[in-house]
Amino acid sequence: RGAGLVIQGSPELVRRMRWVMLFLLVALGGLVVRLWQLQVLRGDRYRHETVENVVHERYLPSIRGRILDRNLVPLADNRPAFNIYATPRTFSPIVAAQLRRLLGLSDEEMEKVNARIEAGKKRAPRQPVLVLEDQERARAARVEQERFRLPDIEVRHEPYRYYPQGDLAAHVIGYMSQMTPAELERNEDEGIAPDELVGRYGLEAEKERVLRGKKGKERYAVDARGQRLDEATARGLIQGDRIIEPVAGYSLVLTLDAHLQKIAEKAVAQHAAAAVAVVEVKTGRVLALVSKPSFDPNVMTGHLTRAEAYRLNNDKRKPFIDKTLRAQYPPGSTFKFVTTIAALEDGLAQEEEPIACPGYYERSGTRFRCTGSHGKLDLVEAVQHSCNIYFWTLAERIGIDRMAEVANEYGFGSRTGIGLNGDSPGRIPTRAWYEGFTRFKIGYTINSATGQGDVEVTVMQMVMAYAALANGGTLYVPQLVDRVVRADGGTVIPYAPQVKQTIDTPPYVVDLWKRGMWKTVNELGGTAYEHARSDVVSIVAKTGTAQVKAKRARKDEPEIKNWHPWVDHAWFAGWAPAEDPEVAIVVLIEHGGSGGKVAGPVARTILEGWWKEVRK
Repeated sequence: RGAGLVIQGSPELVRRMRWVMLFLLVALGGLVVRLWQLQVLRGDRYRHETVENVVHERYLPSIRGRILDRNLVPLADNRPAFNIYATPRTFSPIVAAQLRRLLGLSDEEMEKVNARIEAGKKRAPRQPVLVLEDQERARAARVEQERFRLPDIEVRHEPYRYYPQGDLAAHVIGYMSQMTPAELERNEDEGIAPDELVGRYGLEAEKERVLRGKKGKERYAVDARGQRLDEATARGLIQGDRIIEPVAGYSLVLTLDAHLQKIAEKAVAQHAAAAVAVVEVKTGRVLALVSKPSFDPNVMTGHLTRAEAYRLNNDKRKPFIDKTLRAQYPPGSTFKFVTTIAALEDGLAQEEEPIACPGYYERSGTRFRCTGSHGKLDLVEAVQHSCNIYFWTLAERIGIDRMAEVANEYGFGSRTGIGLNGDSPGRIPTRAWYEGFTRFKIGYTINSATGQGDVEVTVMQMVMAYAALANGGTLYVPQLVDRVVRADGGTVIPYAPQVKQTIDTPPYVVDLWKRGMWKTVNELGGTAYEHARSDVVSIVAKTGTAQVKAKRARKDEPEIKNWHPWVDHAWFAGWAPAEDPEVAIVVLIEHGGSGGKVAGPVARTILEGWWKEVRK
């Protein structure tokens, strides 16, 4: 009976077995199809993803070109530094905490690390990014010792930008920093990495493409812990070139003289805010360019703390504004040569014509005061004593538009062409300019004649104008770069002096102005006689004391020593030697007071230093 049950149950068993076999066949078929998909249809994709997980890339930094003075003294250079990199994809909170604990990172440093990691995640999560630059050797050693606990954290020994002369000529040289995410997006075609330093100011920014060079690339393989695999294993995983060598950037040789720059910066050390420009009269080459207050580019390049950034950004003297090129000032009496040329060229003044100075000048109910009661003066004496009334009288004869024409001829009202730090055009007002927003008054003409009112110029414009007066009428574009060179010193691009325009001022007119400048410095009664006359080198110049419109500070506002915004600007513009001019100089002491008394000694110190220590 039991046997009958087995026989009767066999068809059921067979049916079940068939279903089992069918299921196994379907499952096996599905597995085969899936394997076919993985191996054949999607094989390349998965192999690529596997390789991507194992094979990493890193940029090899190019060596940035150096910036050298005319005697090849390094102003911007490269030195070896320890940089710490992290891979954003594997940089977890645990790794972040370990790194912070290991290195004793401050809150500010950790914020910087996290910000760079986040930027890297958005751009290239598998690409290591620089999170801590220029680290001490001890910190780098600790990271190396703990590599097994810190996946995808590595220390690299790389060239790092530094400035061996500190803040010397900082506004000219500039500094470097990383781009913001928005800037990276705008400059995506440039191939700049989120952690890459780029020029942000001065020549570092202006000549970025010349200095930068071209990055290289290295491909390497890692294991599951982020540790590098040996060379033999890596070769089996990596196809194509493993290393593309970087190309070094070109270097700049400047016209600047580092020694003269030091002399000039030392000469203004006691002043809170100042600008100095020294140029070759016959070429337009810039020998020294000082803007004070300044900044240390070594701090700005990767070491700027939040506290230091706050101090610099809130300094009322504006250290990031180049006072030789960007800032605009009323030029005061240094501008009187414009009035002189306009009057003499048009026959509206004579050399020996006496004009009386009672100490004031009254027009339309307004009394304009002179620096004193000078009595009767001719043109040369008016320059020597800087008599305002003499030039106000000429201004009424000339008119504001004619003065503007002469000013434009000498480069005022347009950019110098140096192409650096926001080279400002200044402002030379005309009748039409005023009538665009108000009713024209004779007072505007009077103010313009002595470089006041709405007249604004830059220090660089003024020094190039005086160089043109000294050389017979050639207005040059100021030149800062002498040549671009390779690492071996070979010249790639030479730069020659560039003429902006030629000015056809009659020689006798300029000679009269020069005689006035001579008396200003070298004869008793001249506004710079007691403060700029030199027994070392003959100097001629015009001083200027430019009035400002600022109000006095409130009692609760902190004061800056030797800097009060309601005090006049002190100007000194001239050249040396007097007989055969070689260099032109302009000194501006911001809110310094008297041009002769305050700016004069600074100019004399610089010119004597140039004559004794720099001139060849």
